[in-house]
Amino acid sequence: MGGHSLVKRLCVFCGSSSGKDPAYAVEAAAVGKLLAERGIGVVYGGGQVGLMGVVADAALEAGGEVIGVIPKHLMRAEIAHHELTKLHVVEDMHERKATMARLSDGFVALPGGAGTLEELFEVWTWAQLGLHAKPVGLLDVRGYYTKMAEFLDHMVTEGFLGESSRDLVIVNDDAEALLDAFSRHTYTPIDKWAS
Repeated sequence: MGGHSLVKRLCVFCGSSSGKDPAYAVEAAAVGKLLAERGIGVVYGGGQVGLMGVVADAALEAGGEVIGVIPKHLMRAEIAHHELTKLHVVEDMHERKATMARLSDGFVALPGGAGTLEELFEVWTWAQLGLHAKPVGLLDVRGYYTKMAEFLDHMVTEGFLGESSRDLVIVNDDAEALLDAFSRHTYTPIDKWAS
């Protein structure tokens, strides 16, 4: 499974709220616009609220493709976005994540809460286990993920995470640089059980 990855659609994980600092929404909008300008489709959770909505709106406004995936029970709670290129309504959170992963060529997490982290950690774990060869990244907006990146390094130091597994998560505070790293991404299967 070697070779460079071609990212045609990027799965964006981010908050269903916008955070306290307006800079989070500004950066989310810039990401949506950048993806559209690069001809990269957005796959995301399908809501019109929080950073999710900001990314979707900015990508749509710039003429991009935006595909939402939302479970039935969140159709009302997250106020589904109805202006999308396509909205998949699925049964539950498991199907949502599986569908988002299937439709995407890479994954990036913008600031968000527990759900964002859960989605990120799942696709990172899948990469560790060789279930996909797609790039996984963290956009470190205003240092939001700096402490987490330090913690990932701490996991390596303490012997719970291999260096090659740690390296599967690309961290950058610049969206363009992160996308460039994604386009250069090569995947080498890891033997998770080798010491």
